[in-house]
Amino acid sequence: MKEFKGYKKGINLGGWLSQCNHDENHYKNFILEDNIKQIAGWGLDHIRLPIDYELVRNADGTTKEIGFYYIEKCINWCKEYGLNMIIDLHKTAGFSFDKGNNTFFDSLELQDCFVELWQEIASRYGKYSNFIAFELLNEVVEDNVSETWNDISERTIIAIRKKAPNTKIIIGGTRNNSVQSIKNLREPFDENIVYTFHFYEPLIFTHQGAYWIEPMSEDYRVEYPILAEEYIEDSKKYLFPQQVDFLLSHTKQLSGKEFFRNSFADAIKIAKERDVPLYCGEYGVINIASNPSTLNWIADISDVFKEHNIGRAIWNYKGIDFGIIDSEYSEIFHEVIERL
Repeated sequence: MKEFKGYKKGINLGGWLSQCNHDENHYKNFILEDNIKQIAGWGLDHIRLPIDYELVRNADGTTKEIGFYYIEKCINWCKEYGLNMIIDLHKTAGFSFDKGNNTFFDSLELQDCFVELWQEIASRYGKYSNFIAFELLNEVVEDNVSETWNDISERTIIAIRKKAPNTKIIIGGTRNNSVQSIKNLREPFDENIVYTFHFYEPLIFTHQGAYWIEPMSEDYRVEYPILAEEYIEDSKKYLFPQQVDFLLSHTKQLSGKEFFRNSFADAIKIAKERDVPLYCGEYGVINIASNPSTLNWIADISDVFKEHNIGRAIWNYKGIDFGIIDSEYSEIFHEVIERL
């Protein structure tokens, strides 16, 4: 399979310029130069930087230079410490992966704003194609917009290529970047396209006790590995039907390396046929899971990534209930880093 060179082993900086309080005090203090230096010291080769539309755009659509200032600080730090970087548009006008009532896919005006923003990003950072990649949009949710998303992606790529002809452009599918949605992406527009997916399965394990999932119980706990039947029964109680459907399609094996191999198999096949690199932009375990189970899960998925030469970035460096430098991970921190 084609290699995503320079993006083999990375980490997300979620919660800094996305999914945050958008004020300068937060931008200034959440991530510092020493954090980027630390990441480089772990032997990682890149960071994935989620940004929100409102970071760089005012309500009237005009540019917010303060947002670009902090993106550029991160670029300079990455340059200083030899890290590559992905600019990931995590939320755009009319679309948020974590809220309903998205209007983006029905609004040409909002799609125009999206394309225009990427034109500006490309104009500013296309010259750094040797160490910066662009990710068009994080976790498109609804399955029924798959073809619309393909159309928008193609239109956006054409616009980006006018300013950034050689930049790697990363595209994921629907159902929150499900690995099963890779097959619905169109053939690569050119040789600099990368297919991406996110992987948190079994979700009942990686998101156990998650307060933002209904009807998940916040005191629910489960280990990894356990019998497949237990994951399925608990998922029926606490998760969405589509998550249960995914588990039911893998009933023979819901833990261990073979589970990950089977889960990635179709996407790997498509990536090989289309000669496209495959990249996992997010994976990780909520910080309330037991330490042994967390290490087991990370070790298994990491080994399979390495087997198939899949680049990846763990979620998350700091905060948002997954931060590996936070106190909840302190007892296993060094072991986690070793397993990435």
